[in-house]
Amino acid sequence: MESKNVLGQSLQVCCTSPMTGFYRNGSCETGPTDLGTHVICAEVTEEFLSFTKQQGNDLSTPRPAYDFPGLKPGDRWCLCASRWKEAYAAGFAPPVVLASTHEAALRIVAREVLEEFAVDDKS
Repeated sequence: MESKNVLGQSLQVCCTSPMTGFYRNGSCETGPTDLGTHVICAEVTEEFLSFTKQQGNDLSTPRPAYDFPGLKPGDRWCLCASRWKEAYAAGFAPPVVLASTHEAALRIVAREVLEEFAVDDKS
């Protein structure tokens, strides 16, 4: 079955450099083993990276053992919907690529809120 995005269309690739997604296939697909619901394709900002690091999730430091290069502002990454919502509540939500954000995000964040942070897909 084809995954859908929050717009009701086919889910588009979020990013392949760095390779993102719970399944590390470039897409914000999800499934029963994705307990964090990594479904929001975000364009990370310095403010968001600092915020999430303070919350105990350091996304900017490389972790070679996990083949993780570390993120820098402007990178796109499939974020946990609950972390994005937490960042939103704190005023640090990064921009979102709607075409690459899985429809499962709508169970956690309202479409109207995601639309406020929408950026164009550059793929």
